[in-house]
Amino acid sequence: MTKIKKLGLSAFFIFSLLFFLTGKSKATEESDFKFEISFTSEARSESITGRVYLIISRNKEKEPRFQTRRSLSPPFFGVDVENLKPEEGAIIDKEVLGFPLKGIENIPPGDYYIQGFVNIYTKFERSDGYTVWLHNDQWEGQHWNRSPGNIYSDVEKVHIDPSKSKTIKISCNNVIPPVEVPEDTQWVKRIKFQSKILSEFWGQPIYLGATILLPRDYDKNTELYYPVNYLQGHFSLSAPKGFLTEDPGPENARKQRGYEFYKIWNSPDCPAMIFVTFQHPCPYFDDSYAVNSANCGPYGDAIKTELIPAVEEKFRIIKEPYARVLEGGSTGGWESLALQIFYPDFFGGAFSYCPDPVDFRDVEGIHIYDDENAFYRKHGWRKVPNPDSRRADGSLILMAQQIIQYEHVLGTKGRSGEQWDIWQAVYGPVGEDGYTKPLFDKVTGKIDKSVARYWKENYDLRYYLEKNWSNVGPKIKGKLYIFTGDMDTYYLNNPVHMLQEFLESTKHPHYPGYFMYAPRKTHCWTGPFTPQERIQFIADHIAKNTPEGESLTWLKR
Repeated sequence: MTKIKKLGLSAFFIFSLLFFLTGKSKATEESDFKFEISFTSEARSESITGRVYLIISRNKEKEPRFQTRRSLSPPFFGVDVENLKPEEGAIIDKEVLGFPLKGIENIPPGDYYIQGFVNIYTKFERSDGYTVWLHNDQWEGQHWNRSPGNIYSDVEKVHIDPSKSKTIKISCNNVIPPVEVPEDTQWVKRIKFQSKILSEFWGQPIYLGATILLPRDYDKNTELYYPVNYLQGHFSLSAPKGFLTEDPGPENARKQRGYEFYKIWNSPDCPAMIFVTFQHPCPYFDDSYAVNSANCGPYGDAIKTELIPAVEEKFRIIKEPYARVLEGGSTGGWESLALQIFYPDFFGGAFSYCPDPVDFRDVEGIHIYDDENAFYRKHGWRKVPNPDSRRADGSLILMAQQIIQYEHVLGTKGRSGEQWDIWQAVYGPVGEDGYTKPLFDKVTGKIDKSVARYWKENYDLRYYLEKNWSNVGPKIKGKLYIFTGDMDTYYLNNPVHMLQEFLESTKHPHYPGYFMYAPRKTHCWTGPFTPQERIQFIADHIAKNTPEGESLTWLKR
């Protein structure tokens, strides 16, 4: 082979490698390819401040807007708009960040199903003096792709070739209708009201709600009062535990579990309790994390002084700490522990499953106090990427940088409505612009140590207990029950072990807590119980702590 031929092959190899790494050719780089997304005046006559999305899919099994998710998401792109008028186009071009593809120039040529979407923000003039624009929940639980009032286009099949100078126009003409709240039944009741405390903070009407599951013969035993289990978790209008009185058939496993729970609940052997789920969506997420926060407002106080009293006034609940317990998994697992720890005299026990990080030395694998970067950890000369999630066999699902890019595309200034952004809103301080002061730079990953210290001093549950043990320890002794799989998808078992290590070291009083782990179980393992055993386990805890002389009729039915 001649030297010239070798050089030619080398050049070809280098060009091919560059194309493989960047996913684009010179023609693509030079083209003026873009999308223009607008909304019709029939859909909305007023201008919009918010975020516009483009979603691209290879299939139409679901509308593209319903296919976006943390893992296995089709490509989507987002751009902020301010006072966008009807028929005026928002531009998605090569400068706009996407996920999992970084830009539209990385889309392989081909035929795709596309959809445009407009997520509408509301102006909040908060009592702290800041004015911010965020999506105002419409009782759907901060899900932009199904939030009433938001606007979306029809799904179109188009040919995409980023190397061609072309503008693909999309018109959003469909408005999402209001949420239909299920009607009350003999068993399930609902309340909803405007919170005075939260509305004053946000400068807009903010609502709280609850869904109440009543025990068997509640209407017959009118003199009997019941203990209550306040179930914590993500926003839902469904009945607690998915309670369902009609057999849905074997095809729907989730609904079938709800029907099986009904049969247990209706059994004469089941302890008679009241189960309650909360609705407390905030402008940053589908729930508030149930604590007071500089960015989200005084949700902890609103739940304790407005929502719970509203429930306990309307239903025959024993209004004593021993008869109020908390239960929840994941987000709800953290909330149940936080409410018990921050309000130790008000609640009588917390049953927490796979809680969000209870020790910030490990937040989905990131040590926010020691690590310099959220995307990787340095080991000598090496930079090792931080994982975000895994399977039971240890294989990885997403890396930290990928999930943070996903959230960044969904929303700037902490407005994605997703996991890291709500942690930063709840645990972090307010930034100079009134939005969340981020823990790390979403582009470089560099951690802001001043923000990490703020997280530690205010919301690191293990550190809070360590710092306040002489005061809080005696009040929570015998009240913490924590369960997690030892291969939790988001590494949440690691901070649970850290909390256990601290509790086992406590003195005056010594209280090791109650911990249970399951090998090779992922998110969210809730213990070895059947539904009936779980109810009995919680009921036995309440009965054990019931003061002498108080009635246990509810336990004996």
